[in-house]
Amino acid sequence: MDERKEEDDEEAWLQLRPVEPLPSQCCGSGCSPCVFDLYHRDLARWEAARASKDRSLLRGKESQSCPSKLSPETFLAFHISAMDRITKDTYRVQFALPGNSQLNLRPGQHLILRGIVDDLEIQRAYTPISPANAEGYFEVLIKHVPVPMKSPCVCSQCYQTGLMSRYVESWRAGDTAFWRGPFGGFSYKPNQYGELLMLASGTGLAPMVPILHSITDNADDETFVTLVSCFKTFEGIYLKTFLQEQARFWNVRTFFVLSQENSLEQLPWSYREKTWFGRLTQDLIEELVRSCRREPFALVCGSAEFTKDMARYLLHAGLAEDSYFLF
Repeated sequence: MDERKEEDDEEAWLQLRPVEPLPSQCCGSGCSPCVFDLYHRDLARWEAARASKDRSLLRGKESQSCPSKLSPETFLAFHISAMDRITKDTYRVQFALPGNSQLNLRPGQHLILRGIVDDLEIQRAYTPISPANAEGYFEVLIKHVPVPMKSPCVCSQCYQTGLMSRYVESWRAGDTAFWRGPFGGFSYKPNQYGELLMLASGTGLAPMVPILHSITDNADDETFVTLVSCFKTFEGIYLKTFLQEQARFWNVRTFFVLSQENSLEQLPWSYREKTWFGRLTQDLIEELVRSCRREPFALVCGSAEFTKDMARYLLHAGLAEDSYFLF
């Protein structure tokens, strides 16, 4: 009987052992703690509890609803209050915060979204585009990326992104999504830099938006901003109204690079003098750096290829490695 009891106890402990995450559960953005950090923490806690035969040392992992404060370790439930398709492949999703509470992210920080598709858990990083002081809500941009039903590599970033798109497409207002955070190695402070040179591709515009908000909402912040946004077409530009409003401030310049347009005559007059066609090249980066009114600090966000190219171009244009940040 004692031997059978020991076997049952051993089986019970094994069932409580944390499950190692799949590669798809890591968003790849360098968060701390990463999902693997949390796994190793929980594994150490489980091993200590098992050694002392004290289950009280194990902490529950239930996600919390109606959160009052974000947690980088625990996913919290947020209700979707609105969901709009702003371009043919991009959603603007608003999440409710209880009462008039604030998300309390610093400009430049991001969150991690958890989704489950085909019994596969996936996680991905998104930067809220709402102002840091927004009360009662926060918003994110999420791009739809088609993905085949079957893929030879479930670990690739593209496959993970596509799966998250399938998850997001199932959302409706009133649904619940789970987030943890905040994360991010860059946090903006007023007047920290003379000029910010922002280089964004597609949804890489997202981390630039709250930083812009914080600068133009603060009358004491005299930072100059040069924002260059890269899109395929004019119709595909995100947040046109917001960007036009920002460009009216004395210290903000906005430019656009459109890779699949070739005629200025097809663009509104207000865009013609600040739009280039093709891609953001070495020559354009050097021209932008020279045109900055003060010594620039560059912020870069986009695809891995875009980020790699921009880092190389900035170095060639004379910026030191500590004079730019890659989101």
